[in-house]
Amino acid sequence: HVQLVESGGGSVQTGGSLRLSCSYSGDIYYTACMGWFRQAPGREREGIVVIDSDGDTGYADSVKGRFTISRDSAENTLHLQMNTLQPEDTAMYYCAVSQGCSTCDVPVAVAGACYDRTEGQGTQVTVS
Repeated sequence: HVQLVESGGGSVQTGGSLRLSCSYSGDIYYTACMGWFRQAPGREREGIVVIDSDGDTGYADSVKGRFTISRDSAENTLHLQMNTLQPEDTAMYYCAVSQGCSTCDVPVAVAGACYDRTEGQGTQVTVS
């Protein structure tokens, strides 16, 4: 059983930065695929970034060059540094941990061929 708790959301002006954190605990195995997805009102979920057990990352084109994912294994925390934020980045942001996946790429942040998946409760990001 995996538990995830996000923090760090808030309101920021266009061009500003925010850092989201996701504290994870429970039965997470080496091969886990961790990532973030977001969902704006009236829109579908959008996978934005993943990181695999080797530290390899994948980014959606919409955030590439502006967002950076990192993992602090000592603190069991996943971070998402978001720079140059735009109004279209406004959404609820969720972290997700998937295990037993056939691959770890951006779509897995939303759903994938994995045997186990846990999502956090989300944190709101508003850019105006």
